[in-house]
Amino acid sequence: MLQELESLERKLMDEIAAAADEPAIEAVRVGAIGKKGSVSERLKTLGKMTPEERQVMGPAINGLRDRITQAIAARKTELRDAAIEARLATETVDVTLPVRPAPAETGRIHPITQVTDELTAIFADMGFSIAEGPDIETDYYNFTALNFPEGHPAREMHDTFFFNANEEGERKLLRTHTSPVQIRTMETQKPPIRIIIPGKTYRQDSDATHSPMFHQVEGLVIDRHANVANLKWVLTEFCKTFFEVEHIAMRFRPSFFPFTEPSMEVDIQCDRSKPGEVRFGEGKDWMEILGCGMVHPNVLRMSGLDPDEFQGFAWGIGIDRLAMLKYGMPDLRAFFDADVRWLSHYGFRPLDMPTLFGGLSA
Repeated sequence: MLQELESLERKLMDEIAAAADEPAIEAVRVGAIGKKGSVSERLKTLGKMTPEERQVMGPAINGLRDRITQAIAARKTELRDAAIEARLATETVDVTLPVRPAPAETGRIHPITQVTDELTAIFADMGFSIAEGPDIETDYYNFTALNFPEGHPAREMHDTFFFNANEEGERKLLRTHTSPVQIRTMETQKPPIRIIIPGKTYRQDSDATHSPMFHQVEGLVIDRHANVANLKWVLTEFCKTFFEVEHIAMRFRPSFFPFTEPSMEVDIQCDRSKPGEVRFGEGKDWMEILGCGMVHPNVLRMSGLDPDEFQGFAWGIGIDRLAMLKYGMPDLRAFFDADVRWLSHYGFRPLDMPTLFGGLSA
């Protein structure tokens, strides 16, 4: 009987040692000390033995069960440790490699978007709201309602992209300025009106400082008492805040725009003594930066407003030009080349949102 137990022990120990994974060692455990296992079946025979036999076989069978249990537990631990080591070997991470930067670190905001956000922050602080309109316009909103008479030479000031005529003979166009939104706003909103209109515009022109598609921002104020002094204050405060200088000199020169009367070009004081650098608020040079004027009475009439009761002022400036002046970009064409290297150099971090409190270019 004891020899049979020794033989069983050797057999079970061999099976335990040969188990290659946890499912295999579990099968050995069930076959040995499970409810119907070989060792468990022998424990059941103790009740049928004589007291003398039980004194000998009881310790022998229980000892066998304990040794098999310990051997199975030890083998399970070995197999579990081996599985972990094998997994670690296939899932290693080279901690000496540089950490990949997060998307917020590699992504960049385009300068046009950044400057548009800066404009919005400045004019919102002055109480302006944002207005938008369609890029594809009618001849009426782009020219006629803005005091461009049919056949008037002023229409030749804009090299316009026209679409083919429709069945009614009407030719729509890509808007040459954002001024049509002024008309649409005055038609639908009662004064007082105080809006800015950032958006894309289109003209047939292309060189280092011009692009067939570019960005403008226009401003419009309509009420009963708007005047040139208000216009000058708004533009002066805007330029001081945008270029982040405490003082700036501005020069208003007579000009002509069909939709304003009087019309003015605005120059700002700057220093261009250093090549490739423009400093505002100092120096003896002047740079033309925008056009403005009092809204023409004909434009007010076309928009359904009485010029004897309401008056207003408007101005327009290129967002692309503002970006070039403030951030030192020499060629406008690079704005639209989709060169990641250029954007990495001139772009802005996504979380650096411009605010008047934190600083526009912080």
